[in-house]
Amino acid sequence: MHEMSLAVGILQIVEEAARAQRFQRVRSIVLEIGELSAVEPEAMRFCFDAVSRGTLADGAELDVITVAGQGLCFNCNKTVPLAALYDPCPACGGHPVQPTGGTEMRVKELEVE
Repeated sequence: MHEMSLAVGILQIVEEAARAQRFQRVRSIVLEIGELSAVEPEAMRFCFDAVSRGTLADGAELDVITVAGQGLCFNCNKTVPLAALYDPCPACGGHPVQPTGGTEMRVKELEVE
C-alpha cells in the first residue's frame, strides 16, 4: 500500500509549512489526486488518519479533489480524455497517448489555526 508512504510525505509537507508559517494546528487539507495517479482516495484517508495521530494534523479532514485524466494522442495530435494509462485514443483508436493530466497528487490547501 503505497498510500502509507504518500501520507507520510503529506504530513511532512504540513509540518514544514507549520514551521515556516508558525501555525499550531491543521483543521483540513485539500488534496488533488489524479485519476491516473494510482492513488486510492479512501486508502489515502485511512493512511493519513493513521500517520497523523498525535501530530498537529490529528483529526484534520482530508478533502480530495479528483483531477480527470487526459492525454495527447501522437497519432491524431488531439488532447483527449483518458480513463486509464495505456488506453487507446478515444478519438482515433491510436497509440500512444501521452498522459498530460490526471497523474498528479498535490496538497492544494491547508486550513489552519
